[in-house]
Amino acid sequence: MTRKRNVMADGARSDDAAVQAQLDRLATLGAGGDILGLERVAALLDRLDNPERSLPPVFHVAGTNGKGSTCAFLRAALEAAGQKVHVFTSPHLVRFNERIRLAGRLIDDVTLAAYLRRVIDIAEGSGASFFEVTTAAALLAFAEVPADACVIEVGLGGRLDATNVIASPAVTGIAQLGLDHQGFLGDKLELIAAEKAGIAKRGVPLVTQRYPPRIAERVAEISSRAGAELYPRGASWDAAPYRGKLHYRDLDGKIDVPMPRLAGAHQALNAALAIAMLRHQQAVSVPTAAMRAAMGWADWPARMQPLGAGPLRDLLPRDAELWLDGGHNPAAARVVADHLRAAVPAGKPLHLVMGLLANKDATGVLRAFAGRHATLHAVPVPGHDYHAPADLAAPPFVLVLGSLYLAGQVLRENRQLPD
Repeated sequence: MTRKRNVMADGARSDDAAVQAQLDRLATLGAGGDILGLERVAALLDRLDNPERSLPPVFHVAGTNGKGSTCAFLRAALEAAGQKVHVFTSPHLVRFNERIRLAGRLIDDVTLAAYLRRVIDIAEGSGASFFEVTTAAALLAFAEVPADACVIEVGLGGRLDATNVIASPAVTGIAQLGLDHQGFLGDKLELIAAEKAGIAKRGVPLVTQRYPPRIAERVAEISSRAGAELYPRGASWDAAPYRGKLHYRDLDGKIDVPMPRLAGAHQALNAALAIAMLRHQQAVSVPTAAMRAAMGWADWPARMQPLGAGPLRDLLPRDAELWLDGGHNPAAARVVADHLRAAVPAGKPLHLVMGLLANKDATGVLRAFAGRHATLHAVPVPGHDYHAPADLAAPPFVLVLGSLYLAGQVLRENRQLPD
């Protein structure tokens, strides 16, 4: 099955000529860019001898917000346990290479160019999309480079996402659910929940956060229909901060871990989901000590990230703080606003720099900051369709930085590149 989707260019650029040559080819591929479905990516992988069937144990993560952070905690825990881990995430912030991590390291330019070339050579004329080719290249690399586990983030939705060709993951997980990409997923949370739950597989654990009753019921319905083993937070497992630690419990017992280093109360729940996924699978052994270490090891740029010394930070007064976040939907904005209310004293000046893509819910994002006194600096998002800064700055709106694409530019300008 397929469903229409409005897709923007990913703005993929590389300083390496060989990689850029392949990215230029990738940008010219066919009509698959505005239709989601599994047919094209499945056909493409079949031409590549189905690398998705030869992967190390897969941890597959969906969700509206928090899925990338959950992947970061999974990776950190697995690596703390001594495992070599492949990771596939999207989008990238600064370099396309960030999407593919091979056995613990970002894919290098020579290897990336070679895998893209192999897949694009086969994909030309197939109508495969940018994301489908990228997914196929990652899965081919993951099948050919030895590792102990794969952490794979859903690109959009779940049921029809290109990553959903993986038939037998070790465990699946769904992070926070909210409204985003309504043109593809629908404008009701029940519809979005059904699409995200589409990653459920027969006999495979599906670990989820706690949702409102009607959303939880929809997830349970899809999970049951797929024959998955459902483990929702609040029933099969739970977690909560207490006295400076994150306390986790499930049917196998209780553990406590340090609070995550990543800023924001929401990161405790993302970390807890990662712990629950690790404890509800049998494919890879991860001791509690590794889960504790992951709380300090996990890194996920542009998610309430404090920026240190650099060309941008150095323009500010010495005692100023500069923070960066790529939140771009109402649920993410509420998380950022809550963190600001807790972390920034009411009397301290607050300046918000914001740029938001045109297909995002500006009103919903702005509403999260109602009642907070701040100065808004509305900016464009180069290379993309965006809300006009003059519209965003019109009273009474106040907003936070609202684009991972723009966040990548900020990191580049401040010379703080993900590694």
